[in-house]
Amino acid sequence: MAAHLKKRVYEEFSKVVQIPHEEAPAKKLRLSKPSKSAALHIDLCKATNSTDALQYLLQFARKPVEAESVEGVVRILLEHYYKETDNSVRLKIASLLGLLSKTQGFSPDCIVDDAINTLSNEKSHQVLAQLLDTLLVIGTQLPESPAVRQRLIEMACKHLSDTYFGVRIKCLQLLGCLGMVDSPLNKDSRGTGNIDRLRDVQSIISDYFGDQDPRVRTAAIKAMLQLHERGMKIHQIIYDQACRLLSDDYEQVRSAAVQMVWVLSQLYPESIVPIPSSNEEIRLVDDAFGKISHMVSDGSWMVRVQAAKTLGSMLQVSPHFLEQTLDKKLMSDLRRKRTAHERAKELFTSGEFSSGRKWADDAPKEKLDTNTVNLIASGACGAFVHGLEDEMFEVRIAAVEALCKLARSSPSFAEKCLDFLVDMFNDEIEEVRLQSIHVLREISMHITLREDQLDTVLAVLEDSSRDIREALHELLCYTNVSTKECIQLALLELLKNLNKYPTDRNSVWKCLKFVGSRHPTLVLPLVSELLSTHPYFDTPEPDMDDPAYIAVLVLVFNAAKSCPTMPALFSDHTFRHYAYLRDSLSHLVPPLRLPGRKQVYGLDSVDSGSGSGSVESAQLFLQQSLNRVSTIQNLEAPGAQDLLDFTIRDLQRLGELQTELAGAADFCATYLRCQLLLMKVGSVCFICRDLKLQIYGFKVKIVVFYLCLVSSGSAGEAILEETYKLEFLYSGLENRHVATIHHVRLQAKALQLVLSARTRQGSAHTPHTHTHLYTHSISLLFLTELPHLQDSFVDKLLELMPRLSSCKPVELVKILQTTLRQSGLLQLKLPEQIHRATATIIEPTGESDNPLRFTSGLVVALDIDATLEHVQDPQNSVKVQVLYPDGQSHVIHPKPGDFRKPGPDRHRLITQVYLSHTAWTGQDGARASTASRHLRPPSREPFRFSKPVKVYIMPKPARR
Repeated sequence: MAAHLKKRVYEEFSKVVQIPHEEAPAKKLRLSKPSKSAALHIDLCKATNSTDALQYLLQFARKPVEAESVEGVVRILLEHYYKETDNSVRLKIASLLGLLSKTQGFSPDCIVDDAINTLSNEKSHQVLAQLLDTLLVIGTQLPESPAVRQRLIEMACKHLSDTYFGVRIKCLQLLGCLGMVDSPLNKDSRGTGNIDRLRDVQSIISDYFGDQDPRVRTAAIKAMLQLHERGMKIHQIIYDQACRLLSDDYEQVRSAAVQMVWVLSQLYPESIVPIPSSNEEIRLVDDAFGKISHMVSDGSWMVRVQAAKTLGSMLQVSPHFLEQTLDKKLMSDLRRKRTAHERAKELFTSGEFSSGRKWADDAPKEKLDTNTVNLIASGACGAFVHGLEDEMFEVRIAAVEALCKLARSSPSFAEKCLDFLVDMFNDEIEEVRLQSIHVLREISMHITLREDQLDTVLAVLEDSSRDIREALHELLCYTNVSTKECIQLALLELLKNLNKYPTDRNSVWKCLKFVGSRHPTLVLPLVSELLSTHPYFDTPEPDMDDPAYIAVLVLVFNAAKSCPTMPALFSDHTFRHYAYLRDSLSHLVPPLRLPGRKQVYGLDSVDSGSGSGSVESAQLFLQQSLNRVSTIQNLEAPGAQDLLDFTIRDLQRLGELQTELAGAADFCATYLRCQLLLMKVGSVCFICRDLKLQIYGFKVKIVVFYLCLVSSGSAGEAILEETYKLEFLYSGLENRHVATIHHVRLQAKALQLVLSARTRQGSAHTPHTHTHLYTHSISLLFLTELPHLQDSFVDKLLELMPRLSSCKPVELVKILQTTLRQSGLLQLKLPEQIHRATATIIEPTGESDNPLRFTSGLVVALDIDATLEHVQDPQNSVKVQVLYPDGQSHVIHPKPGDFRKPGPDRHRLITQVYLSHTAWTGQDGARASTASRHLRPPSREPFRFSKPVKVYIMPKPARR
């Protein structure tokens, strides 16, 4: 009773006094990930034997480890390492230490001491080698720590005397990757009682050039090459040691020695070295050239490939020794031995042959003075001849490429190696033939083909490979020939090629275009014969549908451009044919100066060609057009739209007339078209808003308002489409151009935002989250592009960013609308080297009315041949789309092998697409179109960048 009364009194008193209750302190919760080190420790503790421990370590290696957990895991691994007796487990732990040291965001300097301490008591050579590999990983992760690097180098020097080859290899790798050439090192000698020597790292590595194990010798050479790659200059004294290794018994050593000799020849090309067994001296680069040339006859084909490739980069060699590589004189015991052909010729002229009764009666009689024999000649003698006749096609390709590199820098050598390269056109391997054609194309500016050489070259036109034939057409475009008989021979063989392979039509026509323009004086005496004209008799008019006749006209008309006397030999129908071809094949037929015939045949009386002066004037006109447009201060200024219209029209016409500036002119015209669309869409949007306010209360207001906004919305999508084309269809864009494109895209999206807000119940309403995400992304997107966008739309938005971040959606839309109306035209800088990506479908031509017939449900193969210009990474970005009449669409991904690269910035797509469809009731609907498409960023649909080609197909119903 007393307790109950006491409780009532306390409650009443608390109501009056209102004693505050003390709140219990809030408990803080900390979320943490389970510790990797604890889990690993538990697993290793559960292991009852070495096999279980190894299994746990293998499972742990498959799981990622965070940077903050690496140090704890390493401590657990090291703790278990010291307790483990099994070599395989310790080897795996050592491997894991190196793997963990590569973890992103982890600095391994905290485990260097522990990793080094593990080396002191390790008895297993395999584990020791793995620990040294871990130290190599740690050293490469800490390049800015000289103290750590010095300690690691000392550990490498200490274990260089190990009996296991793997340990010595890892030590050499440590010295090559971390060694410092200017720092003397303390190298422990192998025996006891010897005094330590302070030596250079290169001297220590070079000691192992003569190691008993070939793998160690190879590692020593590669370690020295690693020092060179890190910027350290290799001592010249190593040259003799490297030359001796060229005759090593193992091909890996010889291969590495070839690289070392080449490096030293580039470092000390003008140094003088003595010739063994002679009083003569020679430049080091010439001596190295001879020794590497001798390796072209090595027993290993891989060494021969490397030697041949290395010769191509030795551009400082003397011309005398360079020409020796093409001299096939045989040397035998310092005597000149004649070839079998020379001996047979001499015996034939003398009437005497070897009787065989006397031993070596056909041996060489003449002796050479040993003092006059230059041993470098015996080394370089016939090096490329042997390489071009090698049994392995890889060696032949390497020799061809090396000849190309040397011939490009020496016109005289290019002339001498011409016969050898032409002979390679008959090689049995297609890849060798193709590479030989490409090489001859690259040195074509230094050579002129004789008739016998041209005959061998043109024989390749019979090849069944399309790549070979087109490569030869490309070669003939840039090669000079010596006589008019060569022109006649080339034309005859090309016409045979055209007759045998009609699909080569465009390639042959293009080839004859360049042949005619390069040899106008040689074509002139052949005009009457080629055109079948006669000074007295009237000859029949040839058929203009004949591809061979068009090929002849292309040759003659291109030669006539540089030969003003040639048109006098033309007949009347030739002028008519010129007018027709000038309109239909303007890219093959140049404008000619034909006085007095402009009114009759509509021919161009002046040459509007692409001379340097015309290019400069066109570029000046382009710059003036951009400067004129840059005067527009406001997109709504009077006359601004008319000025943009006229400028766009001028730039489009300029791109058609001047092919060199077509990419730049088209880029500028597309950019101005985007600005014009922005101007028109913005004005329509604002006019519709005013119209709505004026006629408010009438039913027609909604119709007019929404019709205007719908058309404006589609125009906004068109602007975005154009901006993506500007960004991804043009190559050679600079940072300021990309920034300008992004600025236009931002304006288009801002306009779309305003339009979307107006379409919702006729009021400015838009989702709050969308608008603010939009405003916050502006500063992130244009952070690096602001220097190119001063006083622009985005610049004004960034000034208003504090206000935009806190305002309501309605106010945000009003701010965007006002800023858009006040923004001016961002001036576009004239791009220097810019090209538009284009694709031209050559086959199918779309000219045939005969449908492809196939049974419905089955497939029919359609050959696709397309030329791609200035397309970046076509293997991943180019697709082929097939559109069927019923609306179905198929996208085909060509294989990487379907793409060829005949020239710079040019690709060729030769592939097959398989068409299939169900049966149709009539032929009228049996149409399909093919078009190449270029991929845009993943968020956008791909867009077409070639004209579609129509192909008629007719699926027939299956027979029952």
